[in-house]
Amino acid sequence: MSNKIRHEGIVDRIDAGCVHVRILQTSACAACKVAGYCNAAESKEKMIDVFQTDTSRFHVGDTVLVSTSGEVVSKALLWAFGIPFILVVAVLVFVLWQTGNEGIAAISGLLVLLPYYALLYLLRHRMRRQMAFTIED
Repeated sequence: MSNKIRHEGIVDRIDAGCVHVRILQTSACAACKVAGYCNAAESKEKMIDVFQTDTSRFHVGDTVLVSTSGEVVSKALLWAFGIPFILVVAVLVFVLWQTGNEGIAAISGLLVLLPYYALLYLLRHRMRRQMAFTIED
């Protein structure tokens, strides 16, 4: 079994060193024949930026297969949801223990996310190199 996540998409536009691919992200039941009659089926259009050094072989409208490894997905989930959750809970418990005030603890737990996401924003270019999609041939 492959440890890759793959999506078929269409090249939307091409910039210097970047191919923007439009994919249709579907839920597990969106391909079902009765999905039109069911409220559970859903699909969303997403844009994926694929950073390539050679973009000359791609043209707007081309159908391509973009992929990434399961490890990249795990890292992204950890950075986006796992670490912030741990930070919020840790600060919430610590401030509640120190002050005994639930309101201050809740606000402190949420405020710890501001510097965390600011740091992620500042490191976005470094993270982009580590967590990237590729276009398969």
